[in-house]
Amino acid sequence: MKIDRLPYASAHSLGEALARLPPAQTAGEQLARLIAAGQDQLPLPGHGATLQRWQCLALAARHDLSLAKLYESHTDALAILDELRGPAHPGASWGVWCAESRDAGVVLRRAADGQIVLAGRKQWCSGAAVLSHALVSCQDAGGHRQLAAVALRGPGVTITEDGWRAVGMADTASVDVLFDDAPAVVVGEPGEYLARPGFWYGGAGIAACWYGAAQALAGYLHAATRESATASPPDPHRLAHLGAVEVALGGAASLLRATARAIDQARGAYAGRMAMRARLAVEDAAADVLRHVTRALGAGPLCRDERFARLATDLPVFLRQSHAERDLASLGALVTQLEEPPWAL
Repeated sequence: MKIDRLPYASAHSLGEALARLPPAQTAGEQLARLIAAGQDQLPLPGHGATLQRWQCLALAARHDLSLAKLYESHTDALAILDELRGPAHPGASWGVWCAESRDAGVVLRRAADGQIVLAGRKQWCSGAAVLSHALVSCQDAGGHRQLAAVALRGPGVTITEDGWRAVGMADTASVDVLFDDAPAVVVGEPGEYLARPGFWYGGAGIAACWYGAAQALAGYLHAATRESATASPPDPHRLAHLGAVEVALGGAASLLRATARAIDQARGAYAGRMAMRARLAVEDAAADVLRHVTRALGAGPLCRDERFARLATDLPVFLRQSHAERDLASLGALVTQLEEPPWAL
């Protein structure tokens, strides 16, 4: 996918674009405005500005987590298409639908007329009703994992209303999609989607979204604590919660910066251990922030502040994109392969 790129978005330009978004619009409508403004053109991961990319993802999450979910997926798709030499569709809005389920699956085959088509059901398709294209994981005739690009408004694609009853992240509408010999384009070689270096770059980038949401929640506690500090005496419990938030976010931010720097310095190297470590550390930090902020501020903002309540409801759902103990076990297995413990200062 070789296209002439607009200037890369920065945290400053994206912040200005987010501030201009009409608040009444849906996440899909807001994503379309960001794409039209060129604010989806993020630095490619591993090309020297990975931290700048993650800063933009965190900023989108601070604005709204449903928007961030669609924005992260779309920008990840652009990076995948660049890395795997996929088709270019300027102005398209993309999803990356690669979650696998025992209850549903998609196969890629060659039809009688020689055309490549997809058939089956794909679950967890975020933004299906509002996106124009998607990258879909599937199995080819040989049983190999494959990635395919499909136009969602083309023949053979049915966007259902099945599979999504969540209150948190409701605006992503991550429904099931049916493919009935939908025309598709193969992206990359069999297995290349998982084997490519950028797989883990994208996985770590999701942690930047979790971090941005935790930042937004922490901002409420910071503002409330500063306001109450003018009273006497200050609330020691609220101060303790703010101190715990400082520890959690400070450690997570340092690890994200170090991970971004390591990815840029060793472009193309396997990044699975550092990506999983960053994801799991930020997941823990975000969960800690949510707990401390809600305990410190009580029911007030949960019941009276719509944005706060939505963040507190969305974040636990988004965090479950982590595989929890399964990822911890995978990380532990990688550590056992090292001859020496990796924790020296």
